[in-house]
Amino acid sequence: MIRKFFESTGKYLLFLRQVFKKPEKAGIFWRQFIKESDKLILSSILIVGVISVFIGGVLVIQTASNLENPFIDKMYVGYMVRESLVLEFCSTMVALILAGKMGSNIASEIGSMRITEQIDAMDMMGVNSACFLVLPKIVATTLLSPLLMMLSFVLGLVGGYTVVELTGIIPTAKFVEGIKFCYNGFYIFYSCFKMSLFCFLISSISAFNGYYAKGGSLGVGSSSTKAIIITSILILMSDLIVTQLMLY
Repeated sequence: MIRKFFESTGKYLLFLRQVFKKPEKAGIFWRQFIKESDKLILSSILIVGVISVFIGGVLVIQTASNLENPFIDKMYVGYMVRESLVLEFCSTMVALILAGKMGSNIASEIGSMRITEQIDAMDMMGVNSACFLVLPKIVATTLLSPLLMMLSFVLGLVGGYTVVELTGIIPTAKFVEGIKFCYNGFYIFYSCFKMSLFCFLISSISAFNGYYAKGGSLGVGSSSTKAIIITSILILMSDLIVTQLMLY
């Protein structure tokens, strides 16, 4: 088990070394970058948006129901919802959702190219297949994923505000006051950094598993499942490490 772990880690690092070699033609890279941005980031806006709106509403209801003490200002409902969204949900929880959507997409696409020998054909023509196929995916997800985090944060607050307006669970003015209370801009940077790191792990690990897929269509499915499991575990581990380093 330990030997297999170190072999896989070394193989993954060598794979990244091959991926990050300079692209042969910048024009082709940027065309692929735009294509991957649309396929991986823009296509995720709907699912991220819908989930964020409902989670924002749920957080308001749960927080308000646990702050029924008359000595606690209702303003803290908005404050706690904002902190919950920006510190954890909009980066870590959204990344776990994207690990399923984005990770399976990348692993299955590259895995299908491997078993149909398209990658072998590229290698035979002298093309750096790892760089050509994987680098645009990694760059697109790493650079643009903070936009998904920001969108999730805003829509989460909108969802919370909508629930407050419709239910009157707390005064709307108190909710808005809580959102503005003790704002720390560093938390936005912290959450964006985590999102970029998580999406780098999602794209690179999923591509790695797809690139070395074998065993036909069952192998592609197995590589996708393996990529999602490994990525989810690493997201939670790196969340703990980054939080310890950046907040304490």
